[in-house]
Parts: sequence; structure tokens; C-alpha cells
Amino acid sequence: MRALLVAIGFLTRLPVPAYAYDDVRAKAASLVWYPLVGVLIGLLLGVLAWLLRDTSTMLSSALLVTAWVAVTGALHLDGLADSADAWIGGMGDREKTLAIMKDPRSGPAGVVALVLTLLLKFAALASLGPAPWAAVLLAPLLSRASLVALFLTTPYVRSGGLGTALVDAPRRACVIALMVTVAVCMPFGGRGLLVLVLAAAVFGLWRHACLNRLGGCTGDTAGALAEMVEVAVLVGLALR
Repeated sequence: MRALLVAIGFLTRLPVPAYAYDDVRAKAASLVWYPLVGVLIGLLLGVLAWLLRDTSTMLSSALLVTAWVAVTGALHLDGLADSADAWIGGMGDREKTLAIMKDPRSGPAGVVALVLTLLLKFAALASLGPAPWAAVLLAPLLSRASLVALFLTTPYVRSGGLGTALVDAPRRACVIALMVTVAVCMPFGGRGLLVLVLAAAVFGLWRHACLNRLGGCTGDTAGALAEMVEVAVLVGLALR
């Protein structure tokens, strides 16, 4: 249970007991619970969507995106902005890219990436209408599951970074978590298959880019992956 609490505390702004962070093994094992935390985020957003079902679609979509950012503390958005700045400013150089990622300031590329991401999420939710429950469940689920897959298959190259502890996550339990994620998507039929394909495509492309540029991943590139998967799932469902 401590591992689950660590996952909730790291991926959301929901309060968890401070003692949960004292166990090093719990920090590593928290990766297993990332998809479940994604489900929790999706359920919270689904409840909000239900409460806003009689509100105008534009306003409800804006409120959903706002709540989405609030409940996650913009954690992955920060990683997306840092990655965008570093990928452009690094100009193909590994060390320069890593250095820019550590800079707390956001440059033009990071700001543009944030604006486009939030805009696409809002537009996709608005296109899905007053009851986007499947979208707000599947997007955070697959987003967090993609992080499990990333840490399972990709070297972590930032010494002392936030993701250092996750390298030692129990592999078998993580694989089971990914299998459960796929099983959760299956009852959604064609939509479930579509979002799985989209998430896998984004994961594969971004992992390849990270390996080519950095030789692995960092916490920032993990955050960028989470945001890109969410956008792909929402836009894919809206276009379907």
C-alpha cells in the first residue's frame, strides 16, 4: 500500500501520509501502480464531466482541462516544456540537451508546446461532446502505463533524477500492470484498440528519439511522453 500511496503522491496533488515516502522499496515499486493512478485521475475527471453534463460543451471542456492540470500539478506539462526547449536548443548535442532540460526557465519552444497541448486537449474534449467519459478514463490510464513501459525498456540517463528509484521497479509486476491496462481497454471495442495503437505509436517514436539523442530517458522526457500520449488518445477518439 505504501507503493500505491507514493504513486498517488507523485503523480497527483492528492494528499498522502508523509511516512509513505520513507520506504525506498516503496518508491521503486510505485511504478507498478502508475496505471491505477491513471484510472483514479480518469474517474475524478469522469465525475466532473458528469456533474458538468448540462453545461455548455465549451465551458465544460475548459473546466475539465483546468481540473486535469490541477489534479496532476502540471507535473508532466513541465517535462514537456523542458523537453521541447532542450530538443530544439540542444541542436542534436546530448550534453547540451541535458543541460537545457535542467534549466528551470521555459523558452519559446516550451511555451508553444504547452499552449498547443492544452489547446488540443480542449478542442478534443469539446469535439467529444458533453459525455467524454471514455476519453477521460483511457487517456490518463494509457499515459501512465506508457511510463511503466518506458522505464521497463529504456535506460535512465539522469544521475540523481526523480526517476532514479523507478529503475529498480519489479519487472514482473510492471509487465502484469501493462497487461491489465490492455485488458481494461478491450471492452471499449474499436475505441480501445485505436487508443492502444496510438499510445504504442507515440511511445515507440518518442523512445526512438530519446535513444538517438540521449541514449535513454530522463524524468522530463518521461513527462513529455505522458502528455503526448494523452493528446494522441484524445485527438484520436475525437477524430474517430
